[in-house]
Amino acid sequence: MRFALLALSLLSTMPAMSSEEQIESLQIRIHGDASKPTLIYLPGLHGDWTLVSSFRHEISEHVRFVEFTYPRTLTWSLEEYADAVESALLANGITEGWLLAESFGSQVAWSLARNANAGEHFKITGIILAGGFVKHPNAPGIFVVKQILQKLPNAAFRNCLRIYAKYATVRHRQAPETLAIISETVARRTELDRQAMTHRLNLLAKSELQSIACKTDLPVFALSGFWDPIVPRVLTQHWLKKNCPGFRDAKVIFRADHNVLGTAPVKAVEAILDWIITPDT
Repeated sequence: MRFALLALSLLSTMPAMSSEEQIESLQIRIHGDASKPTLIYLPGLHGDWTLVSSFRHEISEHVRFVEFTYPRTLTWSLEEYADAVESALLANGITEGWLLAESFGSQVAWSLARNANAGEHFKITGIILAGGFVKHPNAPGIFVVKQILQKLPNAAFRNCLRIYAKYATVRHRQAPETLAIISETVARRTELDRQAMTHRLNLLAKSELQSIACKTDLPVFALSGFWDPIVPRVLTQHWLKKNCPGFRDAKVIFRADHNVLGTAPVKAVEAILDWIITPDT
């Protein structure tokens, strides 16, 4: 039952694009004043900026907020994700900032960190993991969700999305901007979403980025929801405390789930601004 609910939650977050937009390119949007701290959102398995709408609304007056939608690629490696993000940032004159890495996005963040001390690369000020991790602690869970994504009949898939649209009224009740676009988001899901998510799950299963985290002295913070069966925070935070020299602090938001930015945007903004303003305290 737990894996079924997990799969339903993941299916509901898939990105929306028209057929003309289903191309191998990264999308970037920039909000706010360049004089403020830069916070760069790397989305999770769903791959877009849809579920961060309320968080963006709350934080944009405090930071320059940069957000991405990944291409629906079925071939990119984590390094290619990271290289594309870095190229887009530099092309837009953004040379340094904080990475806000949500779930799968944490793998992109650690891949970016491999060049953190190299010249002519984007400079990472710090990393904030939102439901993120170094090595996913639940390999069987990844396998089960991947099987569901691959084998679920299309009719059942559409029914799952309709169920989620109703569930979202509870899940995102503290995020009105996000809730307002749920019906549009669900209505525009495509088969290619499932394939792209399956590919990202394969990348998670194969990911081995521990050596990067073990060497980083960048400020690293972890934000998680209390109700998160997808990424057990006790395991991820224990690993960070033991192995990551840059790890500073972790916070848990009681009323939030795995999508902590989308289900508790106000509390998430409070925690993140505290870290950005005083990262070494």
